[in-house]
Amino acid sequence: MTTGAQTPYPAARPRRSRLRTFLPLGAAAWLVLEIWLLTMVAGASNGLVVLLLLVAGLVLGSVVVKRAGRRAFRNLTETLQQQGGTAPESRPNSEGNGLMMLGGLLLIIPGFVSDVLGLVLLVPPVQRAVSRYAERTFERKLREAAQGSLGDAFRQARIHRPDGKVVQGEVVRDEPGHTSGDTPQGPRPPLTR
Repeated sequence: MTTGAQTPYPAARPRRSRLRTFLPLGAAAWLVLEIWLLTMVAGASNGLVVLLLLVAGLVLGSVVVKRAGRRAFRNLTETLQQQGGTAPESRPNSEGNGLMMLGGLLLIIPGFVSDVLGLVLLVPPVQRAVSRYAERTFERKLREAAQGSLGDAFRQARIHRPDGKVVQGEVVRDEPGHTSGDTPQGPRPPLTR
């Protein structure tokens, strides 16, 4: 039974993930670096050169995204048109469409650091290395997540409140005429409030 009195110890706050902590800081640092590089290049040459470089990145990124999208769509239609229901064989050029699109999007974003990262992602050996790393990381995270059951995750999501309090318990209903081993004799009353 609760009386509404405060607990003598403060409620423990859930620990923030490192990604939620450092992502805003990283995004701000990246933005400052991009602006600083744009001003340095504009100071070394002129504003027209910077504008031409940004437009070239936009056009090249659009071409790369369009090409990767067409290639992915072509691979999808070939897979769907195959008869027989067997697993499709692995094609050598079917990998890297997502990384190619990411590289194109980085080229489209104005700035020199994003352009360099986008160009690096267009190199096939880099695509293979990043793809292997992402696959290993995904499999490791999947193995770690498979240790508990879905019911455990659902229960944990239900009992942990945003204020840090944990409410655990079970509902015990004592109905007249029923014992623990008996089956209900009639229809149950409706649940209304």
